[in-house]
Amino acid sequence: MMIIAPILVGLVYVVLMSLIHEPYRRRFNAVMVAGAGAAYLSGGGLGVWEFAFTVVVTYVAYRGLESWTFIGIAWLLHTGWDVVHHLKGAPIIPFAAHSSFGCAICDPVIAIWCFTGGRSVTDFVRARVGSRRPRSSVV
Repeated sequence: MMIIAPILVGLVYVVLMSLIHEPYRRRFNAVMVAGAGAAYLSGGGLGVWEFAFTVVVTYVAYRGLESWTFIGIAWLLHTGWDVVHHLKGAPIIPFAAHSSFGCAICDPVIAIWCFTGGRSVTDFVRARVGSRRPRSSVV
């Protein structure tokens, strides 16, 4: 469950973000990953490195305002930071000891979606379901 639940959270994130239309979807995701980059600032336990990481992710997220690839890179950077916190720092959710581990599983799911261009999975499903409906013949 420690692996399945974070994957499901990542998939739910992708579905919910798919409801936002472009170009707002890309920009919103850039802001989201910038916020995620600052998640450990209030108590991550790695001192000045928390600020250095936040600066790097903020820059990459800024580049993500115009590029899904940069948003994916930022999510992977956050994945690495989650792993560091799971092994050496404090968890992202103070009362949930394995929360950084879960975040490290969830974030690559989001990154993969970003590397595919952040396409709307809801639009894809609607198109697939619509193409399977039998066409009625009008006489």
